[in-house]
Amino acid sequence: MHTKTLLYFIGAFLWVILCGRFSIAISPAALKKRFNAELDKPLQPRYNAAPGQNLPVILNRSPNKIQLCQWGFIPHWAKDASMDYRLINARAETIIENRIFRSAFRKQRCLVLADGFYEWQKTPLRKIPHRIVLQDESPFAFAGIWSGWKDKNEHWINSFSIITTKANSLVAEIHDRMPVILQPQDETNWLTIPPEDAVNLLQSYPANLLRAYAVSPRVNSTANDDPELIKPIKLKKEQVKRLDEFF
Repeated sequence: MHTKTLLYFIGAFLWVILCGRFSIAISPAALKKRFNAELDKPLQPRYNAAPGQNLPVILNRSPNKIQLCQWGFIPHWAKDASMDYRLINARAETIIENRIFRSAFRKQRCLVLADGFYEWQKTPLRKIPHRIVLQDESPFAFAGIWSGWKDKNEHWINSFSIITTKANSLVAEIHDRMPVILQPQDETNWLTIPPEDAVNLLQSYPANLLRAYAVSPRVNSTANDDPELIKPIKLKKEQVKRLDEFF
């Protein structure tokens, strides 16, 4: 199978079972103000951020800089980058012991910047995408870990994984897992405190501070990345049936 074709199917599989899409479409000026950090490079809005893309993060080694890093964790000891599509998430429950992630959890934590994320709800017919945002739709940070890896051309790639946990009562109606969203007052702590204390921050975000709404199934394809994806849609019975045409 052609490599690009294989990666397409891997990507399609991941959005079904993992927290594999989010959005970060806020203006660069507002992002800088919210996180009190400077942009390393120009930032384009992402309405359908997906694995393999370079997305805005704040690394613990540079807490005042917003950098673009690749989504899909590549361990520093990896012989090639083929693992990255399988390591877009790390489970909070096992991150301390997991041999792939434990070193990064101890030494290389990061903030993954977002303003919403997507989960797919199972129905008798198809999976329906939903977007989950803060009640005021302000930006926030996922708890992440990062790694630096050098390819065969001596080029450094900084990559990251988003930590997930058990879904809160709101998200549980859609999916059983959710990314760890940090409380604003815990963001600096996540980057700086010892790992034995940091693990206590890996909790489900309060359901009453979030809201969820159905969005267009166009978000299923990473080829689509436009403002229409984050707009709410109303689901009627006949609309649910027509979801078949998108798969």
